[in-house]
Amino acid sequence: MFTEVSSEPVSISAGAGKNSLLNRSRKNLRRDVGRAIGDYNMIEDGDLVMVCLSGGKDSYAMLDILLSLQKHAPIKFRLHAVNLDQKQPDFPEEVLPAYLEALGVDYTIIEKDTYSIVTDKVEEGKTYCGLCSRLRRGILYNHAQSIGADKIALGHHRDDIVETLFLNMFYGGKLKAMPPKLLSDDKRNIVIRPLAYCKEKEIARYAELSNFPIIPCNLCGTQDNMQRQAIKAMLQEWDKSHPGRVETIFRSIGNVSLSQLADTKNFPFSELRTAASDAQELNIVQLV
Repeated sequence: MFTEVSSEPVSISAGAGKNSLLNRSRKNLRRDVGRAIGDYNMIEDGDLVMVCLSGGKDSYAMLDILLSLQKHAPIKFRLHAVNLDQKQPDFPEEVLPAYLEALGVDYTIIEKDTYSIVTDKVEEGKTYCGLCSRLRRGILYNHAQSIGADKIALGHHRDDIVETLFLNMFYGGKLKAMPPKLLSDDKRNIVIRPLAYCKEKEIARYAELSNFPIIPCNLCGTQDNMQRQAIKAMLQEWDKSHPGRVETIFRSIGNVSLSQLADTKNFPFSELRTAASDAQELNIVQLV
């Protein structure tokens, strides 16, 4: 089991020491990551976990917490960090190798000029994020196969999952989000999201206290799509005006009642019969 002891929320005060705040934030994240790994059986004994490192706060925190859990977990597993250098302008290619070598972590830097492909294919004024993410996913999935990775760890957190739920509802007409554990469509890779139970604001606090060498995500000159930004702003407002609402929404994703929805493909509405109807059919069969 990866279960971590519960810990109190972090509140930064003038008299509190940075180390104390860092330790409490780490405990909060370790607890949530450990619980997610245990609930979804994300990591098993002997696994090689490929940790996708982008240079953002989420992936730094994920690697850091997994390294911490690796030392104390009752099972043995290996970590291999991977960064995809997509040749974006002004990408500081020396930052991640220096950071990972200082940690003593096994890593690979994959160099693929997807930036040129994206800028060639996407119309001027449009965001690059959609095509960029698809290309990145394919490259990382293939690399996981080449190194024999059992799991691919991505840094999506609780807020990402809830945002995706609303994006799909509002703009796609679908009730789906990001699962904490996923089998890829081609059945070759298992993707895990160890930060699935972690709040973004806790990760941001931890990243700041840890002084991670953050690499900005806007090097390509575009920003994340405005739809996601609108959803993020909505959820942040809810978190302020109705504390606990986002947490409740997240819990609902894992507490689904298909019979109370309207999807005919996943629930046999057409086959519903009353007990009296079933009894009548049984009597007819017996008489025949």
